Amino acid sequence: MGNGFACMTKKDAKEITGTRSNRVGNRSKRKILGDDELLHRQVLSMALHQSQRLEGSMSRRFNGGNISSRRRPLSDPFSNGKQLAEFLEGLKCRRIVLIHGEGFGAWCWYKTIVLLEEAGLLPTALDLTGSGIDITDTNHVTKLSEYSKPLIDCLQNLPDDEKVILVGHSIGGACVSYAMEQCPEKIAKAIFVCATVVSNGQRPFDVFADEFGSAENFLQQSKCLIHGNGKDKAPTGFMLEKQQMKGLYFHQSSAKDVALAMASMRPIPLGPVMEELSLSPKKYGSCRRFYIQTLDDHALSPDVQEKLIRENPPEGVFKIKGSDHCPFFSKPQSLHKILVEIAQIS
Repeated sequence: MGNGFACMTKKDAKEITGTRSNRVGNRSKRKILGDDELLHRQVLSMALHQSQRLEGSMSRRFNGGNISSRRRPLSDPFSNGKQLAEFLEGLKCRRIVLIHGEGFGAWCWYKTIVLLEEAGLLPTALDLTGSGIDITDTNHVTKLSEYSKPLIDCLQNLPDDEKVILVGHSIGGACVSYAMEQCPEKIAKAIFVCATVVSNGQRPFDVFADEFGSAENFLQQSKCLIHGNGKDKAPTGFMLEKQQMKGLYFHQSSAKDVALAMASMRPIPLGPVMEELSLSPKKYGSCRRFYIQTLDDHALSPDVQEKLIRENPPEGVFKIKGSDHCPFFSKPQSLHKILVEIAQIS
């Protein structure tokens, strides 16, 4: 799991390698959590081999204007080779970079990666710093720039003439916004999946105030805080209790996907989500933005998502009915169809 889906350098950007050895590198340097890594692999293997029905429904509104041999569902619009060829020929950007939310890792996108590859697109999932199998201690990740470094490195290593579609989930939306400010010339479109869309000078945590209360109260009263530098020092991260996590994130997801998440979630570094973003109209504002709403979301309610959209209107808004906060688990086919549709918008 994890950084194995990481972005390519200029040298190898023309093809994606799927080998575990390339993804993980020198195992002697990746001493990760002892027996937990084996558990992570076992649960991921279980999830990858499950036979799960992919279905869902979606709707949308606008404010303006490597092919796998896996068996495709009957609803797949690219089951005909000619249709797929025509679809790919009309695309200006095929490379999609997937950014996970708080506590997650590249592993959470496994269904989306399969579906996008079958559509002929080039998906890449990243582990942010201290996430997935990245060995960085989350207690030492204090800034959004540090947390987002794998994404910025990915964009800066792209060939000069290449752009990507960025997809950010939950607080990963803050990393996408940061990347839009840092590397707007490398981003064809930015897609926020039930994600934080912050205004200039706002903190990512503020978006979740309805669920967790103000940042000040959270830092004073929360029982899920982690004090990595000692109880007498400021908290360095937080980790929700499993039952709370299940209720907020996974109430529509399968038991196998919940098991995968419970074995793979990591603490959330506090500094990056409490940092005010500096976003400018010239850079951040120059990127095309789209939003995907999840209509049965307990972590970021539909009302809060509507508020984010009103305050920061995107070019297009899409909705997934019956999805919890993790549509890549609960409604992967619906999420996939929307991503493909946005990729086709000229």
